[in-house]
Amino acid sequence: MLAFPNAYGLTVRFAMKACPNAAILKVFANKGLHLDASSGWEVRRAMLAGVPADRLSLSSQELPEDFPSLLNKGVQINACSLLQLERIGKALPGQEVGLRFNPGRGSGGNGKTNVGGPDSSFGIWHEWADQAQAIVKQYGLKVVRIHTHIGSGSDPVVWQEVSTASLALVSRFPTVHTLNLGGGYKVARIATEKGTDPQVVGAPVKVAFEKFAQADGRKLRLEIEPGTFLVANAGAVLSRVQDIVSTDARAFLKLDTGMTEILRPSLYGSQHPVHLYPAKTTGASRDYVIVGHCCESGDLISCAPGEPETLATRALPEAAAGDLCVIGGAGAYCAGMSTKNYNSFPEAPEVLLRRDGTFTLIRRRQSLEQILQNEQPAEGL
Repeated sequence: MLAFPNAYGLTVRFAMKACPNAAILKVFANKGLHLDASSGWEVRRAMLAGVPADRLSLSSQELPEDFPSLLNKGVQINACSLLQLERIGKALPGQEVGLRFNPGRGSGGNGKTNVGGPDSSFGIWHEWADQAQAIVKQYGLKVVRIHTHIGSGSDPVVWQEVSTASLALVSRFPTVHTLNLGGGYKVARIATEKGTDPQVVGAPVKVAFEKFAQADGRKLRLEIEPGTFLVANAGAVLSRVQDIVSTDARAFLKLDTGMTEILRPSLYGSQHPVHLYPAKTTGASRDYVIVGHCCESGDLISCAPGEPETLATRALPEAAAGDLCVIGGAGAYCAGMSTKNYNSFPEAPEVLLRRDGTFTLIRRRQSLEQILQNEQPAEGL
C-alpha cells in the first residue's frame, strides 16, 4: 500500500474497523500508517492504543457528541452529511474540515459492501455540493479534504470514474489540498475470487491527479484507506468439530465457532477457505454443510457465494468429533464484527503469530463474569 501510485504525496490509513485490536493498530502505526475511524469510540480506542490524534481521521454515520474536543486534539473529521457540517460550523466557526461526498457510483461484491451510489446513505450526495458550499460560507469553514468512499470492489474502471468525479468536487472548494479516495480493495480469499491489484487501480488515478494539477494548479495529496487488504488473509479462526449429524439429504459438520466469531458468511454470503485436520485419517472425503454453534439457522459457514441463506457443501476429509478445523481469510471483519455474546457465548481470544514463530495472546477469552458485569438486578424480582 505504501507503494500505491501517487503524484504528489500519499497517506495510507488503515481502516481500523477491519481489525481494531490495539496490538494490530500498533503494528500498522509503527509502519508509518495513519488510521481511519468510523466512530468516536474507534477514535478513543486508537488514542488509548497510543496512536497520536493527528494521525486519525473520522468519517462516521454518527457524529460523536464530543466532536469539538476531538477536533481540538487534532483528529481530522470529515462531515458525512449536511447536518453534520452544520453542527461543526455552529460549534466551531472557522474550523478546518473535510467533506465526505457520495460520488454517485460505488463498487462492492454485493449491495452490503457497496457504499456509493443512490442507494447508499454514506456521505453528502454529490448533487448537494451547492448546499455544502453555502454552509461552509455561512460559518467560515475551511474545507481542506474531500473524501469519497465507494465500497470494497475491485473494478479499476469504477475507481477511475470515481476519482474523476471526486476531482470535480475538489475544484469547487479552492482550499482543499487532500483527496481521500476511500474504498476497500477486494481480497481473494478463495481461488475463484478476483482480488484488487493496487498498481492497476492506482495508475490511472495518478494520471488524473497530474492532469488536475495542470488544469487547476493544485498538487493534491492522495489518501487511501485499506482495511481488508492488509489483514484478511493474515488471520484464521481455529475451531474443533463438535458433532456430525445427518438428514436424508445432508451431512452437517458442527463447529465450536460460528457467527459469534465469523459473521461474514451469514451476513454477506462470503466465502472462506476451510481446512480440516483429522486426528485419524481414513483417506476418504465427504461433502459437508458446515454450521456454527449458535441456535440460529443462519449460522452457516458454507453458504452459496453471495447467498447467505443458501446451503452449500465443502468436500473435506472424513471428520470426527474433536478434529481441528481452520477457517481462513478471517483477519478482517471477523473478530471486529462478531455477534458478541449471542447465546451467551464468550468473546474468543485473539493470538498474534510473530515473525520468529512465537505466539502472543493479544486478547483473553471473555469470562461469564465479564459478560454479566454490566447487568443490574431489578428490585422486586
